[in-house]
Amino acid sequence: MTNTLPSRDAIRYRPVVPDDVPFMRYLYGTTREDELRVVPWSEQQKAEFLDLQFTAQKSHYETYYPDGEFLIIEMDGKPIGRLYIDRRPDQIEIIDIALLPEYRGRGIGGMLIDEILAEGRDSNRSVQIYVENFNPARHLYDRLGFRHVDSNGVYHVMEWKA
Repeated sequence: MTNTLPSRDAIRYRPVVPDDVPFMRYLYGTTREDELRVVPWSEQQKAEFLDLQFTAQKSHYETYYPDGEFLIIEMDGKPIGRLYIDRRPDQIEIIDIALLPEYRGRGIGGMLIDEILAEGRDSNRSVQIYVENFNPARHLYDRLGFRHVDSNGVYHVMEWKA
């Protein structure tokens, strides 16, 4: 696998279906690997923790974003990530975006977020995302012009305006 940006035509979105839950659970776990690497738990304890956290997050998103779009990101027909997005009249909120580790750092996330920013620009809406301070993607959001506007627990609320 190369680190070059794939063709945009190779990447598609599709709605999440119940059969995607194992993939989404695995993907979620990959986003917590660095954090859990330093925790002195057994692999079973880590897996149980991730199951609980994934279930809680999924329930939260479904409850608080009833009109949100929950999408699987596919490349050449293979699931490589997820994009959860909530479009409102005055704002677009990126609820969550995550890619499998082997697809991170290749420009895919930046390309997809650029498209969301173009949508915000074209519709005169701001774009908002919650980011944990230690999330490596924070640098991407800074580079794309997001600004820290608030904090909510361990999350920074970042906003982009045209």
